[in-house]
Amino acid sequence: MPPEGLPWLPSPDILTDDEVIRLVRVAVEHLGVTELRFTGGEPLLRPGLVKIIESAAALRPRPMLSLTTNGIGLDRLAGPLRDAGLDRVNISLDTLDAERFAALTHRRRLPDVLAGLGAAAAAGLTPVKLNTVLMRGVNDDEAVALLTFALTHGYELRFIEQMPLDAQHGWDRRTMVTADEILAALEREFTLLPDPVARGGAPAETWLVTGPNGPARVGIIASVTRPFCGDCDRTRLTADGQVRNCLFAREESDLRTALRAGATDEVLADRWRAAMWAKKPGHGIDDPTFLQPARPMSAIGG
Repeated sequence: MPPEGLPWLPSPDILTDDEVIRLVRVAVEHLGVTELRFTGGEPLLRPGLVKIIESAAALRPRPMLSLTTNGIGLDRLAGPLRDAGLDRVNISLDTLDAERFAALTHRRRLPDVLAGLGAAAAAGLTPVKLNTVLMRGVNDDEAVALLTFALTHGYELRFIEQMPLDAQHGWDRRTMVTADEILAALEREFTLLPDPVARGGAPAETWLVTGPNGPARVGIIASVTRPFCGDCDRTRLTADGQVRNCLFAREESDLRTALRAGATDEVLADRWRAAMWAKKPGHGIDDPTFLQPARPMSAIGG
């Protein structure tokens, strides 16, 4: 996120809580969606989040519910979210150094994030997973420290290759810390074994970590160097009611207009299906003609 932040979407463009709840119901009841993740932006900023989670948990068949957050404010919301039906959380944590945290996030809130981690674990939102992006010359020396921290506290760490979804459109593959580099750094200190659990459609490739706090898991989401497009089964609904059939898609399909025009659940489901049927076989990052999506990650949802 740039220091000045990004412009907020106009309020009329944002789906209301009831509109979000309805589209979630369409996804579960008509499209066979079995897992829901609430992300952002920062989902904890949404006043109606607990209500949305509660409504999603009441659906049948009940979907698995997870949340991706920066962790700020989670210390007071972990309990209410768990009571509403949330199953688990992913929390972004790119550094354990307070000064680096302030430089990366433009706020001195590392203690608040750590408090959120502890509150999530205490509330039973487990496994608590950490999301970390290593950046060359910024925090790429913390791979071992971050995994040690995760193992010590019983969290599951996921390293994520930096993707071309930054607001500044300054991503450069040559400066990205790759999965191979991350593995090499970890294997200098830990013994990693292949995870016997099938990966399926999960984005993370995982390994078992042996040692005094093991066995535990560590994962790497290598969207760039080890793409898993053939197994991807995800669909994304943005806060303003657009369907994205790929994280890197340059086109979106509008559900909000049809929803507000009185479309039936069946029509909305058909529109959603059509959007997903148009999904390309791969994200094309290695193609010389690849163009970064106009929306950054914070506006798409991870």
